[in-house]
Amino acid sequence: MVSLRNKALQMLGRRDHSRAELEQKLKAHTETPDEIPALLDDFEARGWLSDSRFAEQWTHYRSQRYGLGKLKQELRQRGVASEIIDASIEAVAENEESTARRLWQKKFGQSPADAKERAKQLRFLASRGFSTSVIYRVVNGADDDTFDEFDCD
Repeated sequence: MVSLRNKALQMLGRRDHSRAELEQKLKAHTETPDEIPALLDDFEARGWLSDSRFAEQWTHYRSQRYGLGKLKQELRQRGVASEIIDASIEAVAENEESTARRLWQKKFGQSPADAKERAKQLRFLASRGFSTSVIYRVVNGADDDTFDEFDCD
């Protein structure tokens, strides 16, 4: 139990983990996986392990490069509960368009010249997990109140 506890502390010392993620990683380091839930309960009681804190940090860090869709997907894959995901996403939701615009500006820097270029720009932002409405506003340049011939409205 001591070595498993130390291994868990080492992992948490590097970065926060969700409970499900830490449990999965610890299974590879023990022959008796039955002791893991008690250890994780102890860590949660001491405040060393928190899905809420993990989700907040993960969302804040990753929101600088990805949209809300991708963030939600990643948190679900790490075993975070839906209500925790919603709370952590809410904190960064208002910045989604500015993040998308910044990434688009860095990658492309100008409005698409033709349909092929426009599709490329749309796919780029979609692959980063941004919502469809944000993607179209960024690529169409909606902040300028001017729309080019590719406007879908």
